[in-house]
Amino acid sequence: MTHESPVTIAETQSICPACFARVPAKLITQQDCVFMRKTCQRHGDFQTLLWRGDPPYETWSRPKIPFLSPHARSEVRNGCPFDCGLCSDHRQQTCTALIEVTSRCNLRCTVCFADSGATSLRDPDMSEIGASYESLLANGYVSNVQLSGGEPTLREDLPEIVTLGRSMGFDFIQLNTNGLRIASDLQYLERLKTAGLSSVFLQFDGTENSVYRELRGGDFFDRKVQVIRNCREMDLGVVLVPTLVPGVNLHNVGVILSFALENLPTVRGVHFQPVTYAGRYPEMPAEGDRLTLPDVMRAIELHTKGMIRIENFSPPGCENALCSFHGSFVAMPDGHVKSLTIRSEEPCSCASEKAEDGAARTRHCVAEQWSAGNALPSSTQGDIPMGQWDVLLERSRTHRLTVSAMAFQDAWNLDLERLKDCCIHVVLQDGRLVPFCAYNLTGAAGRSLYRGK
Repeated sequence: MTHESPVTIAETQSICPACFARVPAKLITQQDCVFMRKTCQRHGDFQTLLWRGDPPYETWSRPKIPFLSPHARSEVRNGCPFDCGLCSDHRQQTCTALIEVTSRCNLRCTVCFADSGATSLRDPDMSEIGASYESLLANGYVSNVQLSGGEPTLREDLPEIVTLGRSMGFDFIQLNTNGLRIASDLQYLERLKTAGLSSVFLQFDGTENSVYRELRGGDFFDRKVQVIRNCREMDLGVVLVPTLVPGVNLHNVGVILSFALENLPTVRGVHFQPVTYAGRYPEMPAEGDRLTLPDVMRAIELHTKGMIRIENFSPPGCENALCSFHGSFVAMPDGHVKSLTIRSEEPCSCASEKAEDGAARTRHCVAEQWSAGNALPSSTQGDIPMGQWDVLLERSRTHRLTVSAMAFQDAWNLDLERLKDCCIHVVLQDGRLVPFCAYNLTGAAGRSLYRGK
């Protein structure tokens, strides 16, 4: 048996996970895997798996013409990732802006970007949140907004925060939540809906309580189901957000997707997040601890028995191509699923588009697809007397499901070229914007660059 020699396919910049010094890095390919290799003069060599198997790494690209904002908030002094504001080297607009309204939480999850509940930071007051909204408007366009934390529903005035954002022109405001409160407090959820909440981004790690016990510390599946029932009553769209951890819930992805299809049109999407070693989990992962985007795509194909296939997914049009995948699907009356996405296996030879055009299109598609309110009663769908194409068009409006994944970066696999293309930004209280992966970056000793500073 022969083994290929490693081949360098790209050079980039990264950081040392121990001291955060910026270091050169190489992307190398060996057999069907891509690794990042980097060396810190003080802390030695690091190698991290980035990509494993099909679809081939070289096919996963989407060229863009960078967007250089005229509203850069900070100068380039120390270089990426130390000058976030966004700085003048950043190459993409904000698609989704996260406003963290609390660091408090009602869970103590084993996996958490924010290490929620570990600090005693006070909640920002309404004037500070208003200033965060204002800082986004200063970009010259209106981004989507996600209210995050901590657990945002611990704030009694969360509906007022939504009202404030809507009054300032933000048409899509989403709640990032574990769902525990809105499962049991329908009146609170009704207040959020009345205030103008668009969508619920629901922590949903699987359909088995053993998964929740390991990741979240309790048997929460029934509570998640109740959230969906309550959102159905309030006509709020729900996106299921599973954190995928090897050996814990990868086997469950097919059942998660079946559950989502059964709960259309309230459930609008499933957004998988392979585990990232940051926040409460800043440990150097072994190769077997990593889940790459291809791993997730292949697991979806395997566990849906080919109902959803690898070729049904495409690289993103907004963030860096290596950060995510997405596909759009329609549930037909006979139980079959039709893909609206077909991707070529050949390397992308398409013309580059402007990065800001991709960001604008993504903002619109996310707001349109992840919000409810445009669906017909499901009981009328199966009897539509139309041809198959007409049925597909009608069902694409009422029974469409997006399936996507986002591979966030951590201190071990951070590629600064990818970071410069980030379109998910956290709003600091001084008005600066920080790419999500830079904000949550956590070193081996638990040190962070931006969170809590």
